[in-house]
Amino acid sequence: MKKTILAALFAATPLLAQADAAFLARPDVQRYIDEKVATGQFSRPELEAVFANVDVKPRIIEIMDRPSTSRPWYQFRANFFNEKLLNDGVAFWTAHREALERAEKVYGVEPEVIVAILGIETHYGRNTGSFRVVDALSTLGFDYPRRADYFRNELTELLLLAHEERLDPMTFKGSYAGAMGWPQFMPSSFRKWAVDFDSSGHRDIWNNADDAIGSVANYFHLHGWIHGDDTVIPADVAPGPEVDALSADKFNLHYTAAELAEMGIRPQVPLARDVRAVLVPLEVAPGVTQYWLGLNNFYVITRYNKSTLYAKVAQEIAREIKSRYLASAYGQTPN
Repeated sequence: MKKTILAALFAATPLLAQADAAFLARPDVQRYIDEKVATGQFSRPELEAVFANVDVKPRIIEIMDRPSTSRPWYQFRANFFNEKLLNDGVAFWTAHREALERAEKVYGVEPEVIVAILGIETHYGRNTGSFRVVDALSTLGFDYPRRADYFRNELTELLLLAHEERLDPMTFKGSYAGAMGWPQFMPSSFRKWAVDFDSSGHRDIWNNADDAIGSVANYFHLHGWIHGDDTVIPADVAPGPEVDALSADKFNLHYTAAELAEMGIRPQVPLARDVRAVLVPLEVAPGVTQYWLGLNNFYVITRYNKSTLYAKVAQEIAREIKSRYLASAYGQTPN
């Protein structure tokens, strides 16, 4: 039944003018179609209808191949921690207070965390991307060998998502890499963690703030967020080769506070000896590094975006937005 939905969608309206007929005829595209038809999840006519209308975007490959420059913390932070985002975050919280409070009750994720993530990702839906996701993922899946397998899998996830939501796959919009909606979920993430938080019958993370809020909260919940727990705390560090090794291994909670203390890394505030943490060095000024210990919730944020800079700025934005929201709404500041 499901595999007929896309075919019905295309039968209901005339096909778009072929964007790149040569793309459909490519042997690698035909092999992909053969493989997916063999799973029983898709029909050949529906997949051919999709790929006959894919518009390959060479500019996406150019973007992906641009050399990435690693920015220090003091430069990275300034791009996000600014008055516009903070004030808009307070306004967003005020406008969607009920949904944020409900998400906290259902998923155990604080409102300020959800607001910070949506602000960083798309500035509360202002910058969700203008590429057709099927074009982006097809371009990367077939013309970007370095990560082709990943993007072809995401293309499959998009087509399955279109089945589940009973939507035309050509209508999904997102970033040049295929990330979608206010939370910038890839199709596989959407299928796993997006929720219909307003019970409308669709998971709409492009236009529905409630669904975006619930989806971010669900993601954090299922990745182990601990309500009310610290995210990151400052640390004193005795420089040495062990510190250098730990700084490089910044995405895994391998060591307890007690084990880190034996390596010369001590929290500046009390921390239970059995709590696991990761060492986070941040260059706060040219040539000046401060050290932090990222705890469980810090680790969870790095599951959302694998960057310690992202996780730290999210923590700072969440804290500041909460302070401003409480001052605005209740004339108080957090403890």
